Amino acid sequence: MTARRLGWHFVCLALLALLLYPIVWLLGTSFKPPDEVTSSLALLPRDWEFSNYTDALAGIGGTSFWRFLTNSVIVAGGAVIGNVVSCSLAAFAFARLRFRLSGPLFAFMIATIMLPHHVVIIPQYAIFQQMGMIDTFWPLILPKFLATDAFFVFLIVQFMRGIPGELDEAARIDGCGPARTFWHIMLPLIRPALITTTIFTFIWTWNDFFSQLLYLNSPENYTLPLALRLFIDQTGTSQYGPMFAMSVLTLVPIGLFFLAFQRFLVEGVSTSGLKG
Repeated sequence: MTARRLGWHFVCLALLALLLYPIVWLLGTSFKPPDEVTSSLALLPRDWEFSNYTDALAGIGGTSFWRFLTNSVIVAGGAVIGNVVSCSLAAFAFARLRFRLSGPLFAFMIATIMLPHHVVIIPQYAIFQQMGMIDTFWPLILPKFLATDAFFVFLIVQFMRGIPGELDEAARIDGCGPARTFWHIMLPLIRPALITTTIFTFIWTWNDFFSQLLYLNSPENYTLPLALRLFIDQTGTSQYGPMFAMSVLTLVPIGLFFLAFQRFLVEGVSTSGLKG
């Protein structure tokens, strides 16, 4: 038994080292001088280059790191608000209201999860171009207010279906309409599902590169993922040190956000899986 337990500990430590290696490598490389980044595979630098973080905070292309950070916060914050509001409303309609074709419409919405994102890129881009919204944050935020993320609608629907229907009947007897029932009864009870939606939306939007590359053209509108691209082949040279330093700074908000809401994430996922 002792040997088996030691073996499992060894396997777990090996897996932990394998998972932590990219993070340690990124952190160590962010302190390396440019010549050492491309010539050395060591985790820790021989010569510590603390100016990489100074250059990263100064930004690139005339735009500071703080402007890129502000843009990312605006896009991610708008996406979170849009998804939480629209997906919860759509889920309430599918889970608690009775209307014609609710079943086929819900099945059609679920089917959109299997639709590749690349199928809608061209028509969606054409729509926003006709509306004059290219090179603004609206194409990245506005769709979130239309409940386009079927995964989160399905998540909240499954959570709501686990809530007793007697609560709706009691609210109806007390004179509450659908709007008041949603606001006063449902929202407090689906808090774990809403927090799960918030966390996943924030992380996915913060790390998104392709959509932001598609709609944002001006460096002053770039988010942090796009700003990292500016360090590559800038005026014929690549500034690897500041790029890795900005990569570390980009990961800090995600890490802090996850640590702050980790308990709610586990609660929301586990509860959503048990109900429905």
